[in-house]
Amino acid sequence: MSVAITIGDRRGAIAGDAPVTMDLAELLSTRLLVQGNSGSGKSHLLRRLLEQSARMVQQAIIDPEGDFVSIAERYGHLVIDAAEHTEAALQAAGERMRMHRASVVLNLEGVDADVQMRRAAAFLGGMFEVPRDYWYPVLVVVDEAQLFAPAAAGEVSDEARRASLGAMTNLMCRGRKRGLAGVIATQRLAKLAKNVAAEASNFLMGRTFLDIDMMRAADLLGMERRQAESFRDLERGYFVALGPAVCRRPLAVRIGPVETESRSAGPSLMPFEPVAAGDEIRELILTPVPEREMPQRPARNFSPPPDILAQLAAHAETATVETEEDAVAEAPPVDAAAQRLRFIEILTDILRDEDAGFRPAHVLYQDFLVRCRIEGMGRDALDMPRFRRLLAVAKAGVDSTTAESEQWRDAEQMAAALPDDVQGIFLLIARAALHNQPCPSDSVIARTYGTHSLGRARRQLAYLEEQNMIVLRHDGLGRRSAAIIGAGWQTAPAMPDGSEG
Repeated sequence: MSVAITIGDRRGAIAGDAPVTMDLAELLSTRLLVQGNSGSGKSHLLRRLLEQSARMVQQAIIDPEGDFVSIAERYGHLVIDAAEHTEAALQAAGERMRMHRASVVLNLEGVDADVQMRRAAAFLGGMFEVPRDYWYPVLVVVDEAQLFAPAAAGEVSDEARRASLGAMTNLMCRGRKRGLAGVIATQRLAKLAKNVAAEASNFLMGRTFLDIDMMRAADLLGMERRQAESFRDLERGYFVALGPAVCRRPLAVRIGPVETESRSAGPSLMPFEPVAAGDEIRELILTPVPEREMPQRPARNFSPPPDILAQLAAHAETATVETEEDAVAEAPPVDAAAQRLRFIEILTDILRDEDAGFRPAHVLYQDFLVRCRIEGMGRDALDMPRFRRLLAVAKAGVDSTTAESEQWRDAEQMAAALPDDVQGIFLLIARAALHNQPCPSDSVIARTYGTHSLGRARRQLAYLEEQNMIVLRHDGLGRRSAAIIGAGWQTAPAMPDGSEG
């Protein structure tokens, strides 16, 4: 079914004549990229698109500046203030909004860039990981997309950038099959990751002045380089459109009016009447700020003890002993080995989900902490470095007997010299070699590494060989076996593709 919405009219046409429409069904399949410098009318365009389609399709708006909160008042969107919720709660909200088919505005106003990226990634991840039964069409609008999919590293942490960029890549590259239609808007194409921008098939390019942005816009629209300077001449609210959902040739469009207003609209120019700098104004502006009055303390005689340092040291030792005694009296002793096994069991249960192996570590960590809190283990049951090590053990699929054996402890010590993301692969092979089981296939290794690429999995095996951790052998039938260097364990031969050779 084809449903058209009107976004405006042709440039130079009388209002109401020659309307320009957008095929909403085609948009949901082909995605949209909007570019425009500040003041070009980019947010106005997004607002027009959202208003026209609000009654036709479910919407999710990633709003870094709180511009689109006013849409909720008119169209019934749920506003989620990211500052008031954790990443785990936002991931759950992303899943539930698709299950219950509710339109949502994720308001990221008031939090710093690092937190914005983490929480937007969690929310998008929840929408992406929802079960297949809930893959209903959703229009996902991301304003200021260069903040969430930057082309280069900035001042935010690498972990936050990877999580956010991964979520945006999933939205634009793999979201279509899951019903997610990405509409991303940016001030600067040069600041937006190329693999995210390249997935859009529809474009609306507004006014821009920098040569690099004009050239990229012209390339995306199939225009000649000498035509790129025309983007400087576009007026506010005018965009050049191209794409299967709008038109097959570049077309200048004047965006139509909107019914709601942004909370952060820029100030309008008003008449100014200068005020003479008289005594009254001087007094209003330069009145001294009253100093904070401090209550006077009564004077007292105080003579320091002859050896204050010795007394402080003695007091500190006494306090430490008392604190340790209180802790022992209040908290029951914790069996570290039993707790470690329970952690591995929880992680193994999480990894039973077929998609869990492909989720980022920080997402799995949030799920792990929630389960630990349910069991009464506290909010900080395990720190992130120890979690990564136990996650590698859980991915290897060891049982409780193997996990407590001396040989497995040796395997974990060997794995500690490897990067975190490769430890799981090594331990997977070590477990198979310890029990003389068939060598893991490329697909199993890829899932342990968190990728769908079999080539990347084979590269990790080559890396382990280069680090003198394993030796790979192939027999005359093409079967592969792996031996652990130093330990003398070896897997049984098996076909790399998992077939029975």
